[in-house]
Amino acid sequence: MLIFGGAPIFESSIPLSVFGVDRQDAGVPRYRLLVCAGEDGPLATTGGLTLTAPYGLDALARAGTIVVPAWRSISQAPPSEAIAALRKAHQEGARIIGLCTGAFVLAAAGLLDGRPATTHWMYAPTLAKRYPRVHVDPRELFVDDGDVLTSAGTAAGIDLCLHVVRTDHGAEAANALARRLVVPARRPGGQAQYIDRSLPEEIGNDPLAEVVTWALENLNQQFDVEALAARAYMSRRTFDRRFRSLTGSAPLQWLITQRVLQAQRLLETSDLSVDEVARRCGFRSPVALRGHFRRQLGVSPAVYRTNFRSRRPQAASAVPQQSTPGDRTSAAPPGQYPNGGGGGLPGQAAHPGPQGSAGQPWQPGERIGRSAPPSALPDHAAADDGRPQPGARGRGHRSDRPDPPERPERPGGADRQAAGPPAAEARQARALPGQRDRAVG
Repeated sequence: MLIFGGAPIFESSIPLSVFGVDRQDAGVPRYRLLVCAGEDGPLATTGGLTLTAPYGLDALARAGTIVVPAWRSISQAPPSEAIAALRKAHQEGARIIGLCTGAFVLAAAGLLDGRPATTHWMYAPTLAKRYPRVHVDPRELFVDDGDVLTSAGTAAGIDLCLHVVRTDHGAEAANALARRLVVPARRPGGQAQYIDRSLPEEIGNDPLAEVVTWALENLNQQFDVEALAARAYMSRRTFDRRFRSLTGSAPLQWLITQRVLQAQRLLETSDLSVDEVARRCGFRSPVALRGHFRRQLGVSPAVYRTNFRSRRPQAASAVPQQSTPGDRTSAAPPGQYPNGGGGGLPGQAAHPGPQGSAGQPWQPGERIGRSAPPSALPDHAAADDGRPQPGARGRGHRSDRPDPPERPERPGGADRQAAGPPAAEARQARALPGQRDRAVG
């Protein structure tokens, strides 16, 4: 684990909790973890704490996996010595992982050139602008591109580290670890649902800022990129080139993203119909809204509203209503805790995974960070439910399953009794698919 001064302590503690604690009694394979300082210490962190790492950059030469938890500032360049050490380790076969803003360290080392990557959605436009050769995808919780992996911010680092354990040792080992950490083994969706804006901070000093501001204030109108180019007194080709160099995104994709973001806010804070939301966000039809919404977030507007609708406080004089058994309005939002809220698969027995060389004392010349070679790993195809298998690389697959049709909510009580026998209703509930799985996050 490569740490720097000024990095947040939460991201720095994630690899320590996942890879640095011996949990073989719970069926979690053991990793040997070395904490290395990327610069001279002591290293300051959040809360006024200081850290002293027991190893230096020379320890990266024997690492099988290197985790960069975070970088202190996206406006600063990482130390050249740390960059050189990362490049050398990667050339010698080490797997490199960047959590949150750690992706900026990997990008500075050139390890993300030509690769898909992600980071915290707030910093994704800056990463795309500063390193145009990186294919930044701000929608994913994490991206696995084989020997280089990146994650979104904060808790997404846990998702990626669990994915690494799942890749190395199979689903049962990752599920056992998730139970010990009391987190979901897999979180549905991505970080697209949390995005608040999609522009780098530097745009405030650019002449295009006025055009962008006008667009954001008039999203309820139907205008296209040609209209934005005309307001900037540029040709469409010149406007596209300037906009892409400024934001790292094509103007059409940025405009669609902003309209979808506005639709998210309306779905969360109002009771407007989907048709009215589409009109107020500048979409030509509700069909266009549903298509773009599903492509960006993986769910329909109706399912998104169910999961993220704001709860309005009742008036002080109102008498709180007691929920009755079977009342759908009192149920927890579907898909929030896919494994019953406990993280891991209920009822699934844990068993120790393969130990390999990691359970033994380190020998000179041995690479650490992976507890067993890929050839020694068991086949967990049946347990992993079609997702990337141990040792497999790549971003995995996505199953685009249709979302349930939009229907008006039905109250509980007498109206429910007219819907048919309980068995028929149970069959109908099982027929409704859940949110789209994302193998990358």
